[in-house]
This record gives sequence, C-alpha cells and structure tokens, in this order.
Amino acid sequence: MYKIISKNNNIYIYGIEEFDLPHTLDCGQAFRWSCNENGLWSGVAGNKFLTLEKLDDGTVVLYNVTQNDFNLFWKDYFDLDRNYTKIVEKLSQNETLKAACEYSHGIRILNQEPFETLCSFIISQNNNIGRIKGIIQRLCENFGENKGGYYTFPTAQKMATLTVEDLAPLRSGFRAKYLVDAAQKVASGEVDLYHLRYIPLDDARNELMKIKGVGPKVADCALLFSHHHDRAFPKDVWIKRAMDTLFGGELPDCATDYAGIAQQYIFFYARDTKLLTNE
Repeated sequence: MYKIISKNNNIYIYGIEEFDLPHTLDCGQAFRWSCNENGLWSGVAGNKFLTLEKLDDGTVVLYNVTQNDFNLFWKDYFDLDRNYTKIVEKLSQNETLKAACEYSHGIRILNQEPFETLCSFIISQNNNIGRIKGIIQRLCENFGENKGGYYTFPTAQKMATLTVEDLAPLRSGFRAKYLVDAAQKVASGEVDLYHLRYIPLDDARNELMKIKGVGPKVADCALLFSHHHDRAFPKDVWIKRAMDTLFGGELPDCATDYAGIAQQYIFFYARDTKLLTNE
C-alpha cells in the first residue's frame, strides 16, 4: 500500500506500484498532458492544473496540491486506490498478456470528467494524437474559461449554444457537427452522462450512441476512461489487428473482468513493439 505525505503544499506518494507517468499520461487516454525536458509532466484535468514527476527512487510528487484536493480529486483521477499489482497477476495467467503487462508496466486508467472525455474521443476519430491535442487546445482557448495560465474545458451548456460555424477555428472538420450534437444532448438531459456508470455496459453504450458520430469504439472509450466500466473494450482497426495477431481474435478468459485495462496493455505493447506494422 502506498503512503502519502503532504509537505510544503506538495503531495509525496511513496511505495506506489504500477504507476508509470509516460505510460499513463501519453498512451492515448487523455490529451491535455505534456512532458518537458526535465521530466516534469503538466496538464489540466477537472479544470485543475497540475505539475507532477516521478523521482528516481519511485516517489511520485504532485506539486502545489493540498491534501484536500488530493483526497477529493487527484486520488480518484489517478485511480490510486485500485490494486493494479493484483490485476497484472490475474492477466499474467496468459503468457502473451504477461509479456504485454511487463512491457506496458505502470499504465493506470484515468478517471476523467465525462463530457470532456466524450468530446475528446469524438475528436479522436480518424485522427492522430498531435492533431487531437491541437483541436482540444483550441477548443479550450476559444470557449473555455481562462484561469490565468490555463484554460478549462468548456461545459456542455456552453457548447450547446454554439454552431458548427462557431467551431470553425478548431479546424476539426466533420467532427464539429458531432461535438455540437453531443453538447446539445448532454445539456438538455437527453443523455445523462453521470448516470452511465450505474447501469449495465450495453445500456450505457446504447445511451452514448444516441449522439451523432458516436459508435461503439468512441462509446467504449468514454465508458472506460470516465465511467468505471472496466469491461468496456474499445476496438479500432489497430486493436482488432493486435487481437488477431496475439490471441486469434479472442480475449483470454483471465482478462474478462478487466478487459478495458487489458486493452491498454495490449495496444501499448503491440504498437511499441511494431507488431502492428510490417517492420
């Protein structure tokens, strides 16, 4: 079990296992984090700005964070109370998954704000990470709130008042009409994002797919990364290819309860080891 010490308005996390910052913050589940040349990560989540790093001894330091903010937000955001060591042990009953877990060590599932996550994965369709980050940055700068150094993600209520033409500065292409439809359906209550984590996965997926442009993959990304649906398994052409290459298309039984977490390990492993290319 990890240990927390609050000192000089910083939070020190000692003894945390399975928490690698690059693997977690740059694996394609969130798009507002960046790392500088000194290994310091900075980003915005839940309308809060954070800088953090992992020291050589394994200590994770969250800078300028009160104990209260850590307890109320960051602890859940980084999924710190989940025992990933036990999850890895379970997944490692399959030798291929074991290799994926070892290679992709330290990936944790971020518990993100639902509307931002939904919009982020609408934007991610047929897109690369650099362009996704750029569109989201422009969305926040144009329609979010300036907090003096960073911008919040705009609310559904704010975005529901916008038109496709208003979103032209984002250069988001066909995705603009989907963002507007998502905002309108969420703001009106037609799609209740905060109810989704409490209903069965299939029902939650169908609710999200009421939104134009939201198919099974985008819905499963939103459900996995912001609604605690661990069995959600986002499938795009890359993960389908990885599943066929590594497992003959079927996820091993040991991964059923943690399919979404397994998906992150599988994708990271297959992508970085060039299993999805002809190299």
